[in-house]
Amino acid sequence: MTENLTLVYVLFFVASLLFSLIINRFLLKFSRNLGIRNTNETIIRWSSTSKPALGGISFFIIFLFSIVIISFLEPVANNFFNLQTLGFLIVVTVGFLTGLFDDAYNTHPWKKFFSQLLCGIILIATGTYIDLFEYNLFNYALTLFWVVGMMNSINMLDNMDGITTIVSLSVGIIILLEILVGNSLFNPYLIIVIGLIAVLLGFLYYNWNPSKMYMGDTGSQFLGILLASLGITFFWNGAAFPGESTALIRFLSVAVVFALPIIDTTTVFYKRIARGQSPFIGGKDHTTHHLSYLGLSDQKVALLFVAVSIVSIFVTLMLTHYIVEWEVLHHILFGSYFLVLFIVLFTIGNLNKDKSHPTGS
Repeated sequence: MTENLTLVYVLFFVASLLFSLIINRFLLKFSRNLGIRNTNETIIRWSSTSKPALGGISFFIIFLFSIVIISFLEPVANNFFNLQTLGFLIVVTVGFLTGLFDDAYNTHPWKKFFSQLLCGIILIATGTYIDLFEYNLFNYALTLFWVVGMMNSINMLDNMDGITTIVSLSVGIIILLEILVGNSLFNPYLIIVIGLIAVLLGFLYYNWNPSKMYMGDTGSQFLGILLASLGITFFWNGAAFPGESTALIRFLSVAVVFALPIIDTTTVFYKRIARGQSPFIGGKDHTTHHLSYLGLSDQKVALLFVAVSIVSIFVTLMLTHYIVEWEVLHHILFGSYFLVLFIVLFTIGNLNKDKSHPTGS
């Protein structure tokens, strides 16, 4: 049975990767006027060139395929289809549709916010919420903050070629390795993560600088809610840990896994509020932009994010699986990793202030 499952997973990965390459090529070829961004819009990307913003469509298609595959894998499906799964499927669909409508009609930010809030409410109502505090009211509040925050963070991080794709890939790879190291081949989320990694790799071929297409809000909103939901299950609630874990340890795992979007969004919000500007009004003031102001090319910025992501993957595996008995020193070391990364990127993000006027997403 294990050998058969492994073969299914490998074949699904290959099929998803090929599908991503082919469907994105098809969308790119026939996009012309459909899905073109940066034409008469108020939110301007780092690149001023108009390109199709259709990558998110392939993400959702592969996600649906993964659910279909799960339904045919009897030992896997037995642990998957329940009320929590229903909520998960609904919010991922809502996230995708929210982004799709925003790409098509440039919807008002408040409508997007209420849609994100709705995703959090649905997750809570169906039993998926952060279980960190004794009182559920605090858990619910933190869950809503996390869902809305992640959906906006992933969206805001999509400001330079390849960046959001790289960050999302790293989170997917971390979860994949957590499942494999834990020898959980019957985990139903495994097939979803395999599909996610494959479709992102296929999309990255077109999204790497100089990119041929963007994922659009369709992709970033889909990824935001998908990663937020997986983050709750695997890290906030400790499914990635083989044994018991304290609230502090789980908090550290979240900080390490989602370090880049957390740091970028925190930096941008701080700077815009300090300027007396709405944090939701775009600007070329992200950490990626300031790395470019320091002289790095867009490709080198992307490669730097790849390097940080690789380090975070190894740090996360150490944190979740290879410390038998936690001591104060371990908390300090893992906390220091996030803190050093935060200080470096936050400091860089506050350089060249004259160049970071609000002209982009």
